[in-house]
Amino acid sequence: MEQPRMIPDLYIANKNYSSWSLRPWVLMQQLQIPFNERLMPFAGEATPVIYRSFSPSGKVPCLVHGDIVVWDSMAIFEYLAELHPEVWPAQAVARAWARCASAEMHAGFAPLRSICTMNCGLRIRMASIDAGLQADIDRIDELWNQGLDRFGGPFLAGNQFTAVDAAFAPVAFRVQTYDLAMSAAALDYVDQLLELKPMREWYEAALLEDWRDATHEREAHAAGEWLEDFRA
Repeated sequence: MEQPRMIPDLYIANKNYSSWSLRPWVLMQQLQIPFNERLMPFAGEATPVIYRSFSPSGKVPCLVHGDIVVWDSMAIFEYLAELHPEVWPAQAVARAWARCASAEMHAGFAPLRSICTMNCGLRIRMASIDAGLQADIDRIDELWNQGLDRFGGPFLAGNQFTAVDAAFAPVAFRVQTYDLAMSAAALDYVDQLLELKPMREWYEAALLEDWRDATHEREAHAAGEWLEDFRA
């Protein structure tokens, strides 16, 4: 594939809240794929209108590379993989598994997304964990252990960070925020993700953000008791 000569622009939203933005951002940072960060904070009801100026869906993330516009996180993974094969595992079996696990994360886990909204700077004691949320936590735990056992770790599809790790990176912040109970191997994997340099940089930037999005704040209050708020 012929690559445009300019560095792509990656449009993202607030780092404290935007799990979708984190996925391509951490992938490109960890793999040292150059890009220009374009942070566009959420703006309430006006957000889709503002975002339509660069994103056909009115959502983020959105990658703009010359005349090419890619407006979905999985599509961004695949676009980047055409230019940088290391985005996915080199081994065919691991690559197929990684794509399936990433697609499952992309399309599923609605209870986790809605109940445990991403809010990096908070620590919350859950009011309750219903059957749907517990099923999501159990399935993610199962997937992580499957990948780590099958491909030898320390990342989900082998010894290199790839798109499947980026796909689950927001879950690591959710586990930290809500103190979600998982297996020892899964929690070790969470710790490993949180210690990556790009993840630490994202977290530090998230804590410095001084704006608040009302919808995300309401969702975090609904989840349970706020124990700590490390944000500016």
